[in-house]
Amino acid sequence: MELVLDQVSKRVGAQAWLHDMSLALHSGAVTVLLGATQAGKTSLMRIMAGLDAPTRGRVRVDGRDVTGVPVRERNVSMVYQQFINYPSLTVADNIASPLKLRGEKNIEQRVRQIAERLHIDMFLQRLPAELSGGQQQRVALARALAKGAPLMLLDEPLVNLDYKLREELREELTQLFAAGDSTVVYATTEPGEALLLGGYTAVLHEGELLQYGPTAEVFHAPNSLRVARAFSDPPMNLVPAQAGGAGLVLPGGTALALALPPGLTGAVTLGLRASALRLQGQPGDMAVPARVELSEISGSDTFVHADTPWGGLVAQITGVNYLELGSAVTLHMQPAQAYVFDAAGALALAPARVAGGQPWHA
Repeated sequence: MELVLDQVSKRVGAQAWLHDMSLALHSGAVTVLLGATQAGKTSLMRIMAGLDAPTRGRVRVDGRDVTGVPVRERNVSMVYQQFINYPSLTVADNIASPLKLRGEKNIEQRVRQIAERLHIDMFLQRLPAELSGGQQQRVALARALAKGAPLMLLDEPLVNLDYKLREELREELTQLFAAGDSTVVYATTEPGEALLLGGYTAVLHEGELLQYGPTAEVFHAPNSLRVARAFSDPPMNLVPAQAGGAGLVLPGGTALALALPPGLTGAVTLGLRASALRLQGQPGDMAVPARVELSEISGSDTFVHADTPWGGLVAQITGVNYLELGSAVTLHMQPAQAYVFDAAGALALAPARVAGGQPWHA
C-alpha cells in the first residue's frame, strides 16, 4: 500500500499542530516517526488513519484521494500507548474478532499461530484483566496483526511497559514487521528504537518534518542541528568553534585539523557523538583533558559526564568503568568522527560511512 501526504497541515484554532509537510511512505516497509512529546507524531498518525482530516493538503492511498474518508471506511489497524482490548472477551476472541468480521476460515488455527508468534498462546482462554500490562499489549498487537490491514499504525506502543518488556517486544516486532506485508508506521521518542526497527525514519519537531529517509542515512547524516539533537541518545556533544582553511579552532585555542568544505568559515558547531569519545587512545587521536563530574553505569556501558576545555562533554564508554568524581581523565577522539554544522545549523561535514571512505561534505 502506498500512502502519500501532499502538503498536509493541521491547525486547531490559532495553533498550528502540523506545518505543511509532504511525505510518501515506502510500501511494505517500516517508517518510524521520531520526535519528542508534542512533536506532532500522534496528530500525523490520526490523519494517516482517517481519524482526523487535515486543515489543508491531500491524503492519497494507492493514488486515490482519501482526504476526509473516515477510519471506518479505511482498512487500517492501530495500536495505542494504552493497551486497548475487549474486556469481556477472552484473549482468543480478542485476536479472532477481525477474522470473524471478515468471515475467514480456520480462525482457531490462525489465532493460535499469531498468539504463538507473540508468546501469548498459553493465555488464550484468559480475560485481558487477568494479564500483565506487557501481555495485554501483546494481545492488542496480535489483534492488529490478525486484521492484516495494509496500513498498521503504532503510536508509542511500548512506552508504558517496563524496560525488560520493551527490549523483548522491540526485537519481536522487528521480526514480525519484516515477515509481514503491511506498511507500518511506528511513533517513538527513542532514537534507539528507530535504529533497531530500521526501515525509514521521519524526524519531527514541533509539528515540522525535519528530515525523512532511510534510518541509517538520517542517523549518520542528520541534515541539521535539530535532527542531530533529536536522533542521538545520549545527546550529541556540541562545541562552538571557528572554521578556517586548516580546520577548526576550538575553545581554549585547540586546533582540530579537518578537510572542511570550500567556503566554510566563521562560527560553526562541532558535533561529537558520545560513543566517539574513549578513555583509551589510538593512533591519530586527539586527546582532551577532562575531569569527571558524573559517572553512571547503564547496562554494559558507562556514561561519563566530564568538564573539559571545550565545555561539558558526555562519553559513552563500553564496559563497566568505576571512575571517582573529580578525578582527572583523558578523553580521546578521532577527528574523522567529527560532525560540523554551519552558522545556520545545517550539516556541513559528516564522518565517512565506510572504512577508507571520504567524509560527507555539504
